Amino acid sequence: MTQGNADLTMNDLPVFSAELHPYRSLGRNGHRIFFLIAGALSFAHMAVFMISGAWPVVLFFGLDFLALFGAFWLNNRAAKAREIVSLSRTSISIRKISPSGRETAHEFNPFWARFLVSRKAKIGITAMHVRGSGRQTDVGTFLPPDDRERFASAFSGALARVKRGY
Repeated sequence: MTQGNADLTMNDLPVFSAELHPYRSLGRNGHRIFFLIAGALSFAHMAVFMISGAWPVVLFFGLDFLALFGAFWLNNRAAKAREIVSLSRTSISIRKISPSGRETAHEFNPFWARFLVSRKAKIGITAMHVRGSGRQTDVGTFLPPDDRERFASAFSGALARVKRGY
C-alpha cells in the first residue's frame, strides 16, 4: 500500500458513529402481558353484557379491542425505523431506514456542512438538520428530548473536531 492510499484509508475511518432508534417503553413481554390483561377484561365485560341480553354491546367491546391492537401494531411497526449517522474526515453519511425497510442515504462534505439545531426555551431541541451543498436532511426526529440533547452535543463536538483537523 502506498502512502497516498494509507492517508485515504485513515481519512475514511469514522470519527463518530451512531445508530438512532425510536424509544419504546414496552418490550415484547410487556405487550403480551398488556394484551392478556386487556383481553381478559374485554372478555369479562362481553360476558356480562351477553348474559344480560345486551348483545350489541359485545360487538363494540370487540371493536375496541381490535382498535387497541391495531394502534399497538402501528406503534411497534414505527419502532423499526432507524437512522445511522457516521462522520469521517471526508464525509458525513446519514442512512435512514423506514419501518418498511426502505433506505435513503444522504452524503455531505463535513467541511461544507452545517449542523443546525432548533431550540425552544422550555422544550429544548425541537429539530436537528444537516445542511450542505444546497441540500438538507433532518436527523433524529423520533428521539426523545434527552436523547436529542446527547446526540446534538456529541455530533456537534465531533464535527467541530473534524473541521479543526483534530
